[in-house]
Amino acid sequence: MGIKNVLLLILTITTLFIACRKQDNFITDTGAKLAFSQDTLRFDTVFTAIGSATRFFKVKNPHARPIRITKIALSNQSNATFNLNVDGIAGRSFENVEVPPKDSIYVFAEVTVNPNAPLSISPFVIANDVVFETNGNIQKIVLEAWGQNANYIPSRFGKGSFTELDCQGSTVVWDDKKPYVIYGILFVSNGILRISAGTRVHVHGGFSKNPSLGLYNDGRMYILPSAQLKVEGTRDKPVIFQGDRLETEFKSDAGQWSGLILYRGSVDNQLTHTIIKNSKFGVYVDSAATLNMQYSQIFNTEGAALIGFRGSMTAQNCLFHNNGGGTLNTLYGGNYDFTYCTMANLGTTSPALNLGNSYCAAVDEQGNCTRRPVYALKANFTNCLIYGNKEDEIAFANASKPNNFDFLFKNCIVRVKDLTKTENTPDFFTKCTDCINAPSGSKVFKKTSDYNFHLDTLSIAFKKAKPISNILDDLDGKRRDVNTPDIGCYDFPNR
Repeated sequence: MGIKNVLLLILTITTLFIACRKQDNFITDTGAKLAFSQDTLRFDTVFTAIGSATRFFKVKNPHARPIRITKIALSNQSNATFNLNVDGIAGRSFENVEVPPKDSIYVFAEVTVNPNAPLSISPFVIANDVVFETNGNIQKIVLEAWGQNANYIPSRFGKGSFTELDCQGSTVVWDDKKPYVIYGILFVSNGILRISAGTRVHVHGGFSKNPSLGLYNDGRMYILPSAQLKVEGTRDKPVIFQGDRLETEFKSDAGQWSGLILYRGSVDNQLTHTIIKNSKFGVYVDSAATLNMQYSQIFNTEGAALIGFRGSMTAQNCLFHNNGGGTLNTLYGGNYDFTYCTMANLGTTSPALNLGNSYCAAVDEQGNCTRRPVYALKANFTNCLIYGNKEDEIAFANASKPNNFDFLFKNCIVRVKDLTKTENTPDFFTKCTDCINAPSGSKVFKKTSDYNFHLDTLSIAFKKAKPISNILDDLDGKRRDVNTPDIGCYDFPNR
C-alpha cells in the first residue's frame, strides 16, 4: 500500500473515531435539563379494572450534545395502577436512556384502577410521578387519573356473556349514584326496569365470539315481551346511555356499543329526558313493541337513531343528530307519530327518514328476494324539522301502492326533490300541509359545527309551527309561544 493510501486510511479512521467520540460525548453538566411536551398527563374518568386509553408525552433533549438519563421510574413502585413504555420498552423503571442531540423520545402511560378501592371515595383521584434523574437533576411529570367504582352487570368479567335480569313480576329500580356498567348482552324479563333521574348507564361494547353465533357485536340491552323499560330522567338530571370509554378522544366516537332493543311484544316502554349516544343504533322497536319518547336525544350513532320493524313509536320534543343511518328507518311498516322533533341529518349519505312497509324474508341462490311480506305503515309528523345535506331527506319504499302506506306531514320543514317526481310521489305536498321545502343553505340552526341545533336568529322555522294545546314547552323546558310556536324541538328564546 502506498504512503498516500496509508495516510488516507489513517485519516479516515481518525475521523470516524473522533465522530464516534463526539457522539459519545454526553453532557455531564448538572445544569443541563430535559424539556417535556407537558408537565401533567391527565386521564379522564376510568372505571375500575377497565383500564384506559394510552396517553403519551415527549421527552426532549434541547442541547447540541447527547444526554443520558440515568433513570426513569414511577415514584410509587408499589402502586401498580400506572404502566409505562419508554421508546418501545414496557416497564416501570428504566436506566441509562440516551437521547440524541436536539432529539426526543416518547413515554407512553396507561392506567388501571384498583377494583378493591372503597366505594366511599368514588370517584377518586389516582396520582403518581414519572421521575427523571439526569446528571443529579431530578425532574417529574405528574400522572393523574380519576377512577370510579360502578355497578357491574353481571360482573367486571362479563364480556361476551348473556345475562337475564329477572324482575320477578315486580319493579327493579336503578337509582344508584354510581354508574351501571353492562358487560355482554342483558335481557330484562318479567317486570319493570325503572331507571331514575340522573342515572348513568354505560355499556361495554366491541366484538365477541360465541361457538353458535360466531363473531357478533357485544354490548346491548334487550327488553323482552314480559318486561317494560321506564326511563324517568328530568331536564336537569337526564338519564344517559353510552359506552364505557370516557376519555376525551372517545367523546364523539360512534359504534362503541350496540344499542337498545325493545323485543317483539314489549309494550308501554318510556324514555323521558333520556340521552342515547355513541352506539351502533339508538333504539330498535320490534314487532308489536311500543315506545313513547319525550324530551330525549339520540346522537353519534353509526346507523339509524330509531329502527322500527312493525313497531309503534311516539316522540315529542326530541332531537336526533349525527346519525349515520338517518333518524328513522321503518323496515316493515308500523305506527309512528312525531311531534316537535328535530332531525338534523348532516354529514351522512342516508336520508333522515326511510319509510318502508315490507322486508325481504327469503332469497334464492342468486340473491333475488323470493318472499316479501307487507305490513301497513302509518306515519305522522307534526311541527317537525327535517333538514340535512341531501336533496331528498325523505325516502319511501312502498311495496303495495297505494294501500298500506299512509303518511302525513303538518307544518314541517322538509327537503325533497326527486321524491316528488311523477314516477315517485307526485302528490307528496298534498299530504305535506303547510310545509316548507327548504333549499340548500337555508338559515336553520345556530351552529351545527358545535352540534348546537337551537334556531338561528334568521331561522326559517320561526313562527311556522301549529300550536298544540298539550305540548307547551320545548326540549330546554322553555315555554313555547302560545300562538306562533317554532318548528322543531327548540323554540327561539326572547322573541
